[in-house]
Amino acid sequence: MPRRKGVAPLSRLCLGSVAGNMQSVWAKDYSENYLDEYHFRYILGPFNELAGCLVQDLLQLLGETRRLTRAMLHLLLVPHLTALSLRSCPGLVSHAIAQLIAVRCQTLSELELGGCSRVPASALVDLVEGLPGLSKLGLAETQANTQVLAAVGANCRRLRELDVSRCPKVGPGSLLHLAYDQTERAWGCPVLRVLLARGVEPQGHGQDLVGALAFVLLALPSLQFLANSHVPEALGLIHTQWLHGPQGQAGFPSLEELARGRPAPCAADSWLTLPLRRVEELEEPFLAVVCAVCPEVAEVAVSLSDCPGTGWASLAGSRLTQLAVHCTGHQGRGLAEMLPVARSLGAQLQSLSLHGFSYDEAFSFCALLDCCPQLCAFSCHLSAPRGPAPPAEPDGEPQAWELDLLRHPFPKLRHFSLGLDSLGGPLPSLHAAVLGASLASLLHRSRSLETVALLSLPFSLDGVFQQVLAAPGALPQLRELSLAGSQVTSPTLRCLLALDNGLRSLNVAGCPDIHRRHYDQLLRTVREQRLDLALAWQ
Repeated sequence: MPRRKGVAPLSRLCLGSVAGNMQSVWAKDYSENYLDEYHFRYILGPFNELAGCLVQDLLQLLGETRRLTRAMLHLLLVPHLTALSLRSCPGLVSHAIAQLIAVRCQTLSELELGGCSRVPASALVDLVEGLPGLSKLGLAETQANTQVLAAVGANCRRLRELDVSRCPKVGPGSLLHLAYDQTERAWGCPVLRVLLARGVEPQGHGQDLVGALAFVLLALPSLQFLANSHVPEALGLIHTQWLHGPQGQAGFPSLEELARGRPAPCAADSWLTLPLRRVEELEEPFLAVVCAVCPEVAEVAVSLSDCPGTGWASLAGSRLTQLAVHCTGHQGRGLAEMLPVARSLGAQLQSLSLHGFSYDEAFSFCALLDCCPQLCAFSCHLSAPRGPAPPAEPDGEPQAWELDLLRHPFPKLRHFSLGLDSLGGPLPSLHAAVLGASLASLLHRSRSLETVALLSLPFSLDGVFQQVLAAPGALPQLRELSLAGSQVTSPTLRCLLALDNGLRSLNVAGCPDIHRRHYDQLLRTVREQRLDLALAWQ
């Protein structure tokens, strides 16, 4: 059953006490006498003696509870901070705060300013120049511009992660300045691995975003992930070797010069390769391109149109371990179409996400799972098959023999999610019976499951859980369970709560067989036994 509420760790209790008395005790004198004084370099006070990680925890606690003030922020900008996130209080972060950070927190290795749009670009430049030891920097939704990115490229030689997503002043040319310093004729960010540039679009006529992305891909030798919807096109540009076109800005090396400077690939039939490990927003026709240019790619997110593609064969022999596929066409694609992919890659897949597919063949779901014994995470959202109205459904509860639908256990599976969209019509009886039996088999064979979501399934889950709970020690690691919109009754929920697994979250919102009286009974049990369980209903 869920664990009883325990006593919070002493450190958390102490931080809570400090947060509760922050204004009346710790910040009162400073607020009244020194708040608008900026000539001092440091503030000597009790927080200089607090470990940097605890100062960050205190900042986060004050920000999440909306108790953080400007005076408190001044006091908590201590010199021994190594990580600072101000995402929870963007309204407090101004030009003056940026100056204080640059002066007081010079040992920072991680700085998150996402959403802090009050800080002008000039202050961001000074901040970046004053913190050359940064390894992670978040500037999403700020006033960052070309000058800021040029400063990052020139000064932050240890930077590994950078986020400039949805910055209205960052354009394609800004990315060029991040990777190359025109003044010094030097390359920037030599160890940058992750560059998030979502939402970056051309800002004027003649700005070539695809070319700029290709420049970044070729110029940053350690880049493993570049987040932008036009990255597949940039990879296509590199793959076709069409690198001699006009440059967007003068003073930068051409793409052809960059390509010549890349290390020669091992394969004799390959022109050049990139170290990208992750590619998202990839359309099916670009699959072959990605596999050719990025042989080390391990994580791919693919969108499928209505027209079947031919790029899946290129995945054979790849190192892919995480695959997400989303059908975007109006007609949809059948789940059975993914079976050849699962047979080819299933033995190495650790994460698989399939959304927008039609549950066309009754045994396609369990056949697909059978190909992927090493999964750690699985997510699938299906729609009912299109066609004539099916006959009336039986109860669809699995029988004992049906626990053998899946041929092997899933020892590493920790996260499982399955949802069904029935807007296209009801689920045929055979499909419902096989799907229920597949779920019973999977839940029975997956001893490491921590989160389970069975969403809007149009058949009773009582029989599924009866089969699972019949075995001793069922679902021993389960922590979060969501049955939102599915058919399950109160007796089954009570049996699930009786399991010895430390369940912390149960979501039965929209379950047609769970009424107010059932929810009140569950809530009463949680309160009387002081269980550490979050309940969601309606």
